[in-house]
Amino acid sequence: MANSTMVTEFLLEIFAETWELRLLLSVLFLLLYLGSLLGNLTIVIATTVDQTLNTPMYFFLRNLSILDMCYFSVTVPNAFVNSLTDHRNISVAGCAAQVFLVFFCACVEILFLTVMAQDRYVAICKPLLYPVIMNHQFCVQMTLASLLTSLIIAVVHTIKTFQLSFCHSNMVPQIFCDIPPLLRLSCSDTFNNKVLILLTAIGFSGSCFTFIAISYVHILSTVLRVPVKGDRGKAFSTCVPHIIVVSVFLTSGAYVYLRIPVTTELVQQITLSVFYTVFPPFLNPIIYSLRNR
Repeated sequence: MANSTMVTEFLLEIFAETWELRLLLSVLFLLLYLGSLLGNLTIVIATTVDQTLNTPMYFFLRNLSILDMCYFSVTVPNAFVNSLTDHRNISVAGCAAQVFLVFFCACVEILFLTVMAQDRYVAICKPLLYPVIMNHQFCVQMTLASLLTSLIIAVVHTIKTFQLSFCHSNMVPQIFCDIPPLLRLSCSDTFNNKVLILLTAIGFSGSCFTFIAISYVHILSTVLRVPVKGDRGKAFSTCVPHIIVVSVFLTSGAYVYLRIPVTTELVQQITLSVFYTVFPPFLNPIIYSLRNR
């Protein structure tokens, strides 16, 4: 890594230039972070202690909550401290670790949401086969497969990114280290990196989103045939917010990663990154728990 770069550290952006606005945004992000931690930790404790919640749905929900606490913690605390202390420096190794963790958590998030969509599809559309299909062994295997797949993808992208040379500037136009702003700083040929991102977006994220969409089309078609309107309302109240979060998560991430050649405004870049790094961990407990009696 030291031989492939001309810089020894990067400089991250902070929330804002003025101290008052920086303090306001820092407090807002701190509240979001604490709310996310509290919500997800409550889910983990509840699904672990209460034996009646020992079902595949809550097994995946517990895993998603643990992941969301890690996902949020990778970016927000560091950005919060940097903004308050005006400390922008991050080493190349630290930047590489952050890139890996962000990409790894994002991939696992997509896969967990995909598996949870399958769980709801089987539970609603094939209830008699639910204990056979969604058994404990299958749940563990899907969790391990999600972690392993995400690990491989994140390692490949991180290695490809930090094989580049960085000599134009060391100022990363983002509040955390991410691949798109780093590619814009590189003085190497980034064509292969962009192709790899495009293939990942189409092959990995596109496949997951298609599977989730098809699952919910079948779920909604089944729910519409339910004669009781109250039951239909309960199903819609959970399905629709989940679809919205998945759509915002994938579309904002795809927009940031696939518009690499275009120079976007800093505020727009940071705002879009918030949608795929901050909102999902914060909203998931609300959607899966507070709306799920």
